[in-house]
Amino acid sequence: MAEGSSAVDAAIEREIRLLDPEVRSSPRLVGDLLHAEFTEFGASGRVWDREGIIALLAAEAEAEPDARPVTITFTAMKGEQLAPDLVHLTFDTDANGRRAHRSSLWRHTSEGWLLYFHQATLFVPGE
Repeated sequence: MAEGSSAVDAAIEREIRLLDPEVRSSPRLVGDLLHAEFTEFGASGRVWDREGIIALLAAEAEAEPDARPVTITFTAMKGEQLAPDLVHLTFDTDANGRRAHRSSLWRHTSEGWLLYFHQATLFVPGE
């Protein structure tokens, strides 16, 4: 099934929520969107699990509580439903000039669509 399905739309809506600074600063809200077996290959090259990425995002929010949160913008978000319970999304992000190609796998569970896998690769536009 291609882009535009209700599954793809649901995954996109949840992915966009994960880019929201208010959501990212809340361990509960982030946790509500991550699968129990979540894995991320970060842009830094580090491999994260569910607990690790929740702790990282919470620590970033606590480190500078009065600082303006980093705004993450996205472009070219698109998706494809690979199976009844699996959606693949791809998109690019810019966080204060730090650009990354991103790929996410969302799995449908009894709790709804949850992020199962994410990978980010840094890039320089035009290279």
